[in-house]
Amino acid sequence: MSDQLTMQAIARLVPEGSRVLDLGCGDGAMLAYLQQTRGCSGYGIEIDDANVLACVKRGVNVIQLNLDEGLALFDDATFDVVLQIDTLQHLRNAEIMLRETVRVGRIGIVAFPNFAHWPNRLSILKGRMPVTRRLPYQWYDTPNIRVGTHADLALLAQRCDLRVLDSFGLQDGRTVRFAPNLLAGTSVFTLSR
Repeated sequence: MSDQLTMQAIARLVPEGSRVLDLGCGDGAMLAYLQQTRGCSGYGIEIDDANVLACVKRGVNVIQLNLDEGLALFDDATFDVVLQIDTLQHLRNAEIMLRETVRVGRIGIVAFPNFAHWPNRLSILKGRMPVTRRLPYQWYDTPNIRVGTHADLALLAQRCDLRVLDSFGLQDGRTVRFAPNLLAGTSVFTLSR
């Protein structure tokens, strides 16, 4: 998630001064932004060596860990907010990680590319897998294990007995509440136990 408007929109969901865990934090840009603008503290979790180094250079506390191994090193409610931004589609077991997200955090904020966005649907109607700003890879070289839709995550949250505190879409930094499954490139959910 490198789009500045999307990062700002998600940051507004994080209460000021929160203790944050950012799962799949990439180069640490989101957590650095939260530290600078919202007075947050916390850690990033990242597996990629280059991204871990980038986090360190930004002054972001980072733990190198494979998220598919879980979050057993953290106790329940260790963090106020757990972020899972553009991470869910890369994980082998989305259900377990959603449960872990709300176990170690009081709330979880999950954002991911919405595969049901209308340009993606149009591309499939034309017989091609979509390549967009939010899904920038060809089908044969994507790091995504799966794709999901706004409606899919609502069902998965229900299956996991999680409370959906809020859900909406983001498109070009704007909040989309009407038909987010169709009109938004990014789906955002705020979850709790």
